[in-house]
Amino acid sequence: MDEQQLPPDDISEEELRAAYEEQLKRVRVQDVLIQSVVSLLNLGGRKAGLAGGEDEKDLEQLHQAIEGVRVLLPLVEDTLGPDAKQLRDVLAQLQMVYAREAGGGAPDAAAPDAAPEDEKGAGPAQSSGRLWVPGQ
Repeated sequence: MDEQQLPPDDISEEELRAAYEEQLKRVRVQDVLIQSVVSLLNLGGRKAGLAGGEDEKDLEQLHQAIEGVRVLLPLVEDTLGPDAKQLRDVLAQLQMVYAREAGGGAPDAAAPDAAPEDEKGAGPAQSSGRLWVPGQ
């Protein structure tokens, strides 16, 4: 049996470290970032209650997943090419779930304090062209 096929119990710490170093040489940062984005989107879906059960729903964790993806996705969009749109769509869905669940719906137009806001002009979503998420 050669060294590559030794059972885990027969591998020395030095051999294990060398194998790990060899793997690290092949890994690209973009690959880790893409995997992180996909993992955060999947986990965000669970924390939004879209997969799994209601007992997994956690808005704070969902918010952190959304923020993580918003930071990382622009770093890998060029690498992803056309696949980036699919990930952006998933992110938008998670943001909408978070906004709805966190009570960030549109203010009631009949509310007395809504009129002055309407007179000031466009809100955060209209002025930036981006989806507004409560707490940001």
